[in-house]
Amino acid sequence: MNRFAKILLGLIAVLIIAGVYVLNPRLPSPTGEQSARLYQPGTLGVSRHSIALTDHSRPTNANGDFEGLPFRELNGFLWVPEQSEQKPYPLIVYSHGFMSSVREPEYLVDFLVPKGYAIVAVDYPLSHGGAPGGANAGDVINQPGDVSFVIDAVLARNADEQDNLYGLLDPSRIAVVGLSLGGLTTQFAAYHRDLRDPRLAAAASIAGPSAFLERRFFQTTDMPFMMIAGTADAMVPYEDNAAPIPDKVDNGLLVTLHNGSHVGFAGVSSTYMRWFRHPDRWVCPLLLRGLDREDDEAEPILVPDSDLGISTAGELPCTMETFERAMRPADQQMLTRLALYAFLEQALADDPDRQRQMARYLTEVFAMENPPATVR
Repeated sequence: MNRFAKILLGLIAVLIIAGVYVLNPRLPSPTGEQSARLYQPGTLGVSRHSIALTDHSRPTNANGDFEGLPFRELNGFLWVPEQSEQKPYPLIVYSHGFMSSVREPEYLVDFLVPKGYAIVAVDYPLSHGGAPGGANAGDVINQPGDVSFVIDAVLARNADEQDNLYGLLDPSRIAVVGLSLGGLTTQFAAYHRDLRDPRLAAAASIAGPSAFLERRFFQTTDMPFMMIAGTADAMVPYEDNAAPIPDKVDNGLLVTLHNGSHVGFAGVSSTYMRWFRHPDRWVCPLLLRGLDREDDEAEPILVPDSDLGISTAGELPCTMETFERAMRPADQQMLTRLALYAFLEQALADDPDRQRQMARYLTEVFAMENPPATVR
């Protein structure tokens, strides 16, 4: 082998090793006794099913140079445990953030499904990253209807004896979870007087905008609710949106991750942004460009309505002047997995003793064993 070939092979080997390192980051685990026990991997496998749904009862609005459609297409995935001995399983409907996609919750899927949860997620027609005419945050008002349609479709399969999903899901244990704009979708689906789905048993918003949602908005149901948010969030400022939640929601929890960023909640950040001082700093320009729609048909993100408890309060996104060092995304996602799992068990476990145990863990143990977090 000549010298050039040896050098070339050496470079290839270095690139392969670097690629493996970048794409397979070392993920943290909690050190506290109870947290470490809860964080142990589940024993059930994961089975992924593609879903392609069409809601002919509602249109997809015109959007930029996109003329619209007389229906709404909802394509995505349903992840269920491979083993069916412990069925039926609780169902989680996950809503992705603005300019994101159905693949956003994969770090939650990998953790929750092996522990006995089914998760369904779709690309919302106009707010996902590849939306025709450009991602449009104003379509969030139509997304609670998408959530309900997805639930209808999945439960129909669950009731069909000829379907491979037959009997896998528990219709009495359905929760909604979402990140960012998906967190707002979750809050609308859970609490909005005219849009809420009464089949829901719990809701969790991860860094979801809520400054403009008044206490009245959250009075339509007393279902368990959790907000997870970071104090260094540049896109959905913590003090305006997350901090007031315990005073607005009677049966609500606020899990605060100190120095947690907004982008740190997205699975991709633990792989590609783990060296960044503050991931939000690099994504804020993309968000602002996405929100800056000049076409005349762009819908407002929300319409104030005092009867519904919706106002115009709240700080604009990405106005942070200095970006201090944020929590490592992998640490942030580890804490999010742990808090979300405990919350879901508290709300949806079929054993009342398990529910009480998880409620005590969340309120008394989680923050004590994980100092970057507080629970209120």
